Amino acid sequence: MQFEWRTEASTRATECASSDPTPVKPSNKGGLEVSGSDGEPQTGTKGENPDTAKGEPNVTSEGRESTAEGVEGRGLAQGNLPQQNVLRTQGRVGMPSALERIGEVARRDKKVRFTTLMHHVYHLDTLRGAYHGLKRDAAPGVDGATWWEYGEHLEESLKNLSERLKRGAYRARPVRRVLIPKSDGGVRPLGVTTLEDKIVQRAVVEVLNRIYEADFLGFSYGFRPRRGQHDALDALYVGVTARRVNWVLDLDIREFFTSIKHEWLVKFVEHRIADRRIVRLIQKWLRAGVLEDGKRIQSEVGTPQGSGISPLLANIYLHYVLDLWAQAWRRQAKGDVVIVRYADDSVLGFEHEADARRFWAELAERFAKFGLELHPAKTRLLEFGRYAAEDRRRNGRGKPDNFDFLGFTHVCVKNRKGRFEVLRLTSRKRVRRKLRAIKFELKRRLHAPVPEVGKWLGAVVRGHVNYYGVPLNGASLSAFRDHVSRLWWRTLRRRSQKTRLTWERMRRLVRRHLPPARITHPYPDKRFNLRHLRQEPSALVPHARICAGGAG
Repeated sequence: MQFEWRTEASTRATECASSDPTPVKPSNKGGLEVSGSDGEPQTGTKGENPDTAKGEPNVTSEGRESTAEGVEGRGLAQGNLPQQNVLRTQGRVGMPSALERIGEVARRDKKVRFTTLMHHVYHLDTLRGAYHGLKRDAAPGVDGATWWEYGEHLEESLKNLSERLKRGAYRARPVRRVLIPKSDGGVRPLGVTTLEDKIVQRAVVEVLNRIYEADFLGFSYGFRPRRGQHDALDALYVGVTARRVNWVLDLDIREFFTSIKHEWLVKFVEHRIADRRIVRLIQKWLRAGVLEDGKRIQSEVGTPQGSGISPLLANIYLHYVLDLWAQAWRRQAKGDVVIVRYADDSVLGFEHEADARRFWAELAERFAKFGLELHPAKTRLLEFGRYAAEDRRRNGRGKPDNFDFLGFTHVCVKNRKGRFEVLRLTSRKRVRRKLRAIKFELKRRLHAPVPEVGKWLGAVVRGHVNYYGVPLNGASLSAFRDHVSRLWWRTLRRRSQKTRLTWERMRRLVRRHLPPARITHPYPDKRFNLRHLRQEPSALVPHARICAGGAG
């Protein structure tokens, strides 16, 4: 069984974030190969120059041929008119944008390969939109360029970048490596790319997403447009409560982002992308290496975790290594199978223990072929679900084990009506780690003005409540808010040996600055059913296919 969203509606093209391209920094005071210029099918071969590949012409609603001369920087051929994608009159039917047509072609034919995509990447509108979509205050890469500095001469810089991409003169810079401590005592290497690399990577992701959103399966949720962590959590909740799930396999891939084999990744990309310029761009980023302690380190495996292109490449890799294989495997299972994946974190539910153990063993063999390995300590199989709880209680083995997924601890309980329920609580590891970080920051801000610290703590608590505010988790939210209040109180009392800050006075400060603990999310089955309207297959968010065992 699987929970799947089959996308049927086109994804709208992203518009430029600002009509004024110049940023203003705030003051300190405050074989069939496809696609022509528009993504329409076009016959050709892999070895043809994508700018000159011939085939069926693209025809507008008026019967005129539309070409790519304008965006390629060439003059219009005789008889060709400029392409128009906007309405000239109110009564005229609008034409889809070039990127929307790419998505339509990708959905219509799953075996089509795209030959001409690069001109969409180096188009000034795409680059400008990518620039405005970046974080303003992100850490700079090895070149030290910031978002604000690059924007001082934005149009000139983007034109220069576009010309270099067009000529093939663009060069990827090494990634600056930063080590982030993990909760288990290890470190997670993050890559900080240069600003120009961020812009180009974001532009490439914008184009490739139109293709791969038609390919990715419904149980894949990580780093995809219009999908988030709570969508994955809702799908898992509905899968465990609505299907016959007795066993849960919690998968953890050891050092996934640093284990991806470049050779296999390029092969997977070439299944859909025949534009050699796009493939070479991806290879440039993979071979750029990382800069650590002043030394450039290159490797044939891994993608820098933290770069703009990394999440998409990771999804492509797992789509071919895990998702397609798991979808085919579940048809031979004897019982229900539930699959939910968010990036490299996956949880699978099985009706029979034999199915779960066989899947585990065969998946380990498949991963080894592609350079991946399941973490022996973190990957585990546990009894979990409606019938698992009853069987363990009947046999005197106590309650089923718990597991963590996306920051929540999932627990088998019974509600007030005696019905099975999956209780989702804030993971204790996440809470401890967050409180340690808050305590450290409060010490650093020991003598900062109270309203300033209160504003910062209010934003921290508000973000925590907005993510963890799921039904039945109110006690955990209140406990977190109380812990933050106590930490703030102790910090304020340390500012002076003669402090007169009582707890009554502190409670007034807390009420003024910290938002209350409240439930911010609906029940997962309600939201899941609302977003997957079975009676409206053409709804904005397509319906889910819920399949079991060998169902199609």
